[in-house]
Amino acid sequence: MVPMPTADLIRDALATVIDPEIRRPITEIGMVRSVDLDGAVAVIGIDLTTQGCPMRDRITGDVEAAARRVEGVAEVRIELGVMSDEQRQGLRAQLRGGKPEPVIQFTQPGSMTRVYAIASGKGGVGKSTVTANLAAAMAADGLKVGVLDADIFGFSIPGMLGVTGQPTRIDDMLLPPLAHDVKAVSIGMFVPEGQPVVWRGPMLHRAIEQFLADVFWGDLDVLLLDLPPGTGDIAISTAQLLPHAEIVVVTTPQSAAAGVAERAGAIATQTSQNVVGVVENMAWLEQPDGSRLPLFGEGGGATVASRLSSVLGTDVPLLGQIPLDIRAREAGDAGTPVVLAEPGSPAAEAMREIARALGARRRGLAGRSLGVTPVRR
Repeated sequence: MVPMPTADLIRDALATVIDPEIRRPITEIGMVRSVDLDGAVAVIGIDLTTQGCPMRDRITGDVEAAARRVEGVAEVRIELGVMSDEQRQGLRAQLRGGKPEPVIQFTQPGSMTRVYAIASGKGGVGKSTVTANLAAAMAADGLKVGVLDADIFGFSIPGMLGVTGQPTRIDDMLLPPLAHDVKAVSIGMFVPEGQPVVWRGPMLHRAIEQFLADVFWGDLDVLLLDLPPGTGDIAISTAQLLPHAEIVVVTTPQSAAAGVAERAGAIATQTSQNVVGVVENMAWLEQPDGSRLPLFGEGGGATVASRLSSVLGTDVPLLGQIPLDIRAREAGDAGTPVVLAEPGSPAAEAMREIARALGARRRGLAGRSLGVTPVRR
């Protein structure tokens, strides 16, 4: 005899359904409005966060699959609704940790997120390609990763990660799209294709601030920021908004590029940030016979690392050298980072090693609460 299902058993099953944008159980965030039984038929009320929720089909499919796993359930009927203003307000407060107003979660004392600002002295060194691949490689290793495309004028992260569409809005909160298990936000998700962004300093600062505070990033292990080239407004704003962000400098082997990259890293002397290390991109082109052709010269990455170590008075290592690989360009154009599309390629292997080195580092103690109470004698 088949046992009769109960509403409690179905709710327990629904607790395994994770909202793909918020990354929390739908039972925890108030999406399950009701669970009723009509014999062996489960009637489930689901309130979506927004009317046009882009994950509607996935959520309903996951809910039906979870409910059908309960013994005795022969049929599932899902009645969709939309959260009320009060529900959305409560959800926003819940996601913000009880705080009604937006805050930059990465600056809070309890934050364990490692924040890396990927910087370069000049354009054209492959900084965005490195950022996208580091993010995808870390996510593939099981880390929770976010990417903020801070290159407002030259945004390219959406294309490289294959992100289409805009973030979902819950009133004044944005839920970042997910691609290759990486959360990403870019101004490129909000402007029509081909339209330039013509902003000055204050607007740039406000845009980065909104991306940090108004976006629900969730509990990230790592946040990567793809900075624009140079040491302009956004680099300064990033240092102000995320004072504990650590800098990764990307350069090519060319002497001219290395000199410019050194200045990008040396900004840390004024912002009091830590430079994690240097990545040398386009290090060589591997030939059919296995030899290496250094198209852009040799030693630029090591030179930048050595000079920054001297200027900053701390060890700045060369994190890795990434060879030229046409597959990296092709994969980026197709919206799938080469570490996923061609994991055995030399460029993918080099970037995966760098990602693992950065992913294994621990968040520093600066700015964090140590849970220690002073005792007076």
